[in-house]
Amino acid sequence: MSYTSLREQVVLVTGASSGLGRAIALELSRQGCRVALVGRRQEELARTLHQMEGEGHQLFPWDLSQLDALPELMQQIVAQMGSVDKLVHAAGLHATQPIRILSTEDTQKLYTTNVFAFMFLVKAFRNKRIPKREPSVVALSSVVGTVGQPGVSTYAGTKGALESTIRSFALELAAEGIRVNAVAPGIVQTEMTDQLRKQVGDEQYAKIASLHPLGLGRPEDVAHAVAFLLAQESRWMTGTTLTIDGGYTAQ
Repeated sequence: MSYTSLREQVVLVTGASSGLGRAIALELSRQGCRVALVGRRQEELARTLHQMEGEGHQLFPWDLSQLDALPELMQQIVAQMGSVDKLVHAAGLHATQPIRILSTEDTQKLYTTNVFAFMFLVKAFRNKRIPKREPSVVALSSVVGTVGQPGVSTYAGTKGALESTIRSFALELAAEGIRVNAVAPGIVQTEMTDQLRKQVGDEQYAKIASLHPLGLGRPEDVAHAVAFLLAQESRWMTGTTLTIDGGYTAQ
């Protein structure tokens, strides 16, 4: 579906170097957006850029764990692209971490990337010195933010925290005309799920896949949902988590 309201909008996409972030960036380029591609791996960002349609996209190699530097990222994007109209936080870390091997270091890394980076990106985005048109924010959550799954309690905790944050942000920022929503995918076939398969083994992975009545998802399924939530066609939606999971949570 084509959303005319997205044409010429500047969209910041984190995690654009691979997986769902890359798929979202590609879909937004098809919608006529100019995309600020943010990620740690410049070569992979360049690979994403090579696949995109249209012109005016820019690369911004950046370490999101440097939370206090995120206002500088916003300012750099404005300086090069003129505005930041939309924000998509697709960057995320996943870890299979049974309780017996929980570590402080890994837990801090997951919360920093999955939750804290989002919070401080939104803080920088809402600054009145950042030009923006029809502002909309979308973050990638996960179905495990709602339902349990053994071995991923830290990851699930970050996604539950993310969804709670989104609801509060949505209420706080409504007066400023900024909408805040999330997309919660089930298992989607990406590089991250390839790692999950190696961690849990083929048998356990097959069991997880079988819990999706419509089968595993594709990155494009999630990208289409993100584009909808960014566009004016979803203008009456905020504080919502849109579940895209092939029926996983219907059971």
